[in-house]
Amino acid sequence: MLYPTFRADLHAHTTCSDGTLSPVQLVEHAVEKGLQGLSITDHDSVDAYQTAFPRAKELGLLLGTGVEFSTQFRAVNVHVLGYNYCLDSPELHAFCKRHRERRVKRNLAILEKLKQHGMPIAEEELKGNIIGRPHIAQLMVQKKYVGSIKEAFTFYLGDNKVCYAPSEIFSIEETLSVIHQAGGKAFLAHPHLLEHGRIVKEILQFPFDGIECYYSRCHLDKEKRWIKIAKEKGLLMSGGSDFHGAIKPDIPLGCSWVDEVVFHQIFG
Repeated sequence: MLYPTFRADLHAHTTCSDGTLSPVQLVEHAVEKGLQGLSITDHDSVDAYQTAFPRAKELGLLLGTGVEFSTQFRAVNVHVLGYNYCLDSPELHAFCKRHRERRVKRNLAILEKLKQHGMPIAEEELKGNIIGRPHIAQLMVQKKYVGSIKEAFTFYLGDNKVCYAPSEIFSIEETLSVIHQAGGKAFLAHPHLLEHGRIVKEILQFPFDGIECYYSRCHLDKEKRWIKIAKEKGLLMSGGSDFHGAIKPDIPLGCSWVDEVVFHQIFG
């Protein structure tokens, strides 16, 4: 039986990466928002599911495994979503560990640059499992180095800004291979944000299982374009808000979603 009101947000983050709600809080928030399905897609981490699965079961929320990885292709940052993988996959856990080590090295380089610009932050102040630029930006606001997280990125932490630091590059090929080894499905994340049309065509030559066609508050015309491409290539279609909580207060959970049929195509 299909439910016409079924909505599932397949792109959301918790405190296990750069979100501001804990896994349990996110699950509860999803139910409060009237969602029937959810996938937690933390960056480089699957730890959220240890506590999220039990709470989701208690509340009757369908929860599908998810994760988000950063890759690079021809100097363009490309994000990949992994869905419906086996949580016990040693390959996936090892890959997450490598990404965490990548982040540690990058964060130290950023802190050194901030220090050189008169904005010291001690490594010990970076608390959490997966630390990224949003966490550093939050500390910059707390220390009154900047007035907002947006200001921190605009002038210091954004790509190629004065305190930006590159990190180890992971390829699309390896990322998709790891997701597939874990029994999962690999999706091209928020392609609407990729501005290089020719490169996108090259990217879609890789063995993706789907495309994130419905994204946050993406314009309908852009969604239609990716829906058309997915259908032409016989790829699955996913969608979600990219919810982060207080870090991105303008993006509410459930503002983009998929129906029951799509949810079961991905997690069935």
